[in-house]
Amino acid sequence: MNKVNLAEKLAMIGGHWTPRIVGELNGQHVNLVKFQGEFVWHDHGDEDELFLVLKGGFRMEFRDRSVELTVGAFLIVPKGVEHRPVAIEEVEGMRFEPAAIQYIGEVDSPMTVRNWERI
Repeated sequence: MNKVNLAEKLAMIGGHWTPRIVGELNGQHVNLVKFQGEFVWHDHGDEDELFLVLKGGFRMEFRDRSVELTVGAFLIVPKGVEHRPVAIEEVEGMRFEPAAIQYIGEVDSPMTVRNWERI
């Protein structure tokens, strides 16, 4: 049972699109991420994913619509739904997702994270 200071942990993240695990509960990873620009289109066939905006704002694009998210807002992307985050300015966010999830589903991209770092 350790306290986690989000500002301290976010300061340890130097790049974009490289989430870091800051905790686990009930088979879920709690991770922090900084991002800017467009991510790749992807889905998670068997897992839901929650995005919570801590700083900034971004647009979550779906094939049929987009959802704007700002500080304090969260969005749950249901399993199997193709999506792509797009951020004009840098965003700091927290994500909750099953520990077994692949960062960008089955898509192979330079943004693919295979070995999750814990901070």
